[in-house]
Amino acid sequence: MMANRTAGDLARFLGCALEGEENLSLKGVASPEAAAPDDLIYLDSIRHQERVAHSSARCVITSPDLRLSGKTLILDARPKMAFARAAAWLLPPAPLAQGVHPTAVVAESARLSGSAAVGPFAVIEQEVKVGEGAQIGAFCFVGRGALVGDGCRLHPRVTLYPGVKIGRNVTIHSGAVLGCDGFGYVTEQGKHWKFPQVGALEIADDVEIGANTTIARGSLKVTRLGAQAKLDNLVHVAHNVQIGERTLIAAQTGVAGSSVIEDDVVIGGQVGIADNCRLEAGCVAGAQAGIPSGKVIRRGQTVWGTPARPIERFKEQYGWFARLPELAERVRDLEKERK
Repeated sequence: MMANRTAGDLARFLGCALEGEENLSLKGVASPEAAAPDDLIYLDSIRHQERVAHSSARCVITSPDLRLSGKTLILDARPKMAFARAAAWLLPPAPLAQGVHPTAVVAESARLSGSAAVGPFAVIEQEVKVGEGAQIGAFCFVGRGALVGDGCRLHPRVTLYPGVKIGRNVTIHSGAVLGCDGFGYVTEQGKHWKFPQVGALEIADDVEIGANTTIARGSLKVTRLGAQAKLDNLVHVAHNVQIGERTLIAAQTGVAGSSVIEDDVVIGGQVGIADNCRLEAGCVAGAQAGIPSGKVIRRGQTVWGTPARPIERFKEQYGWFARLPELAERVRDLEKERK
């Protein structure tokens, strides 16, 4: 927690107008109900105005259209976004490690920058490169020839298979496994022969990968995640998948081999995407949607259901499904009348 920062400091950092006490001390962020006087809160809807007005917090980020009396106000047209930036500034994440812990195993040919940190019992294999300010938590494994870019944070027990390449400022949460073999077999005479899984995995800058998520390397090609892609916990990405920039994927989603997800796609929880699908830029797949092999979801379209279909069509069909018991009873009555 950072002390001795003021509302004026924060307003200058955000580039926002300030109304009230410039020297008001700020030490943290909270919800309106849980906030202490030196916590920061935000207001982005008139529905929450009463909650915020009664909060103990003395400083509020709000929009110019939502004013409060008795509070110091930091004004921004997008209060929630400003609040997120403010939280990162007020509460920078605690370090995962400091220096190289004496119990860490670091190969002689590994190259760690002077500002990199490695936690207890981590293993860094041969020819690994770790960039400036990167932090590798306890019990992590970084395989031969892997590249960890500047500012990356690997939480405890992350596994990077050999050769995985990670860009700058990537955050990987505990239990994630990156660069494992894909699920590829060729069957002959009742025996499954493993298809080569010798490709690569490349992750661009500013990506975040959730806990216990797994991402396979390419079979003969490359699995790629674009810049600012965000994957939730328990997501699986198969071999040769391409994920575009700024794409969001919620928990328990599975993406099968060779599918392409373009930029700015939003995928809800428990979505199943079969092999060789394409989700074009800006489309949305609602929670638990099922996208069959080879299907294309068009640019900007929102789909839902299994098999996935445009949301307007899904809602219409779902309404009829809900009425099936009533309709079946009416059919039975009609059949009785005919007899």
